[in-house]
Amino acid sequence: MAAQTGRPLSPFMTYRWTLTMIMSIIHRITGLALYAGTLLLAWWLIATASGPAAYACLQSFTASWIGRLIEIGFTWSLLHHAFSGLRYLVWDTGHGFGVEARERLTQAALIAGVVATAALWIGFYLIGAGR
Repeated sequence: MAAQTGRPLSPFMTYRWTLTMIMSIIHRITGLALYAGTLLLAWWLIATASGPAAYACLQSFTASWIGRLIEIGFTWSLLHHAFSGLRYLVWDTGHGFGVEARERLTQAALIAGVVATAALWIGFYLIGAGR
């Protein structure tokens, strides 16, 4: 029989999950989502340059509920990734490593991404660009 080392086998099985750990994973996922969202931006540029028929096709997709969901998701990914990147920038300066400071920075990044996304899309709808 193998000797017990007393060490954990996997952090995912033994460590208590924290918001900072989850946000680190989400930061990487949103980075990947930004690659996919760039395809939507490329489609928009190509449709704009291709003429009214191609642009109408793009507009019909982005006006649908799935298109709108993708747009809002891309916006959230972009803003969340940016605010989370600012959190990493603060850590790169050597600040914010205490338990309380780390949690406050993490919560602030999460809340800022959600609030900024909501404010941006509410603003789009108020000026008529979201219809």
